[in-house]
Amino acid sequence: MSQRETLLRYSAIIKKLRSGPANFKDIQTYLDKESEMQGYELKTSLRTFQRDLDDVRSLFQIDIRYDFSGKKYRIENTDNEEYNERILDAFDTINALHLNEGVSRFLDFEKRRASGLEHFHGILHAIKNRFQLNFTYQSFWQDEAFLRKTNPYLLKEFKGRWYLIAEDLNKEEVKTYALDRVRSLEFTKKRFTNPAGFDPKERFRNSFGIINSVSGSVPENVVLSFDHYQGKYVKTQKLHPSQKILIDNETEFRVQLKVYIAFDLVKELLSYGSALKVIEPLFLINQMKEAHKAAFEKYSD
Repeated sequence: MSQRETLLRYSAIIKKLRSGPANFKDIQTYLDKESEMQGYELKTSLRTFQRDLDDVRSLFQIDIRYDFSGKKYRIENTDNEEYNERILDAFDTINALHLNEGVSRFLDFEKRRASGLEHFHGILHAIKNRFQLNFTYQSFWQDEAFLRKTNPYLLKEFKGRWYLIAEDLNKEEVKTYALDRVRSLEFTKKRFTNPAGFDPKERFRNSFGIINSVSGSVPENVVLSFDHYQGKYVKTQKLHPSQKILIDNETEFRVQLKVYIAFDLVKELLSYGSALKVIEPLFLINQMKEAHKAAFEKYSD
């Protein structure tokens, strides 16, 4: 059996169990259907399946256990779920493109912006090993590129772009750098230690996007009312992990978020136009009114 078949079987087993617990017979039936679709023999013996579970645990950090009470296999909760989803999505996409020749006329790829992924591996290496990282950076707001000396902490994705969260050693403050504005990398052998109690992910827990907060501000309870049609999208694609549903009926979809009020959030809310009404807080309502008024005045001539 080829390595590709083995990886495809791993992927199929995980996908089946992500939809809910299943016994071995159900899994075999699913593997049969996937075999027909993908042109590979994915069905396997129980003994091989047991070895597959060990490999899946090792490769993807996904723990599949047998529930003796329900007599079914199920996936244990994992802290790496989002990471694993990305790996599996990428694998499925590459596999689909590889198996189907001459499909370009059926695909219309998004004309994506430069993402800076050519620097991704190097920066991740520096973060993992806590090496100080120097790079030339061309800011959106400056004509010249400048050297940045940093302690790199985190890579964060937002709307198809990747950003480096790092301490600017010259200014002694944590800043955000777009990877597609990084022009060159210089790896040093100088090591750094994370500040005591500092968690870069926690820093953005109540942020929408890559703007953390205005100095001295606190997260606000933001209540948003969407029309029923737009609400269907917001329900399936949450605006923020803190999103809680308050009303969900035929006329309104209302949610509450716990977030900082920053530029990224206001810009996102404005993109919904008349499908959204901000219920609270009052100062955000006023910001939205002013922004819509300014837009209206551009068309008043």
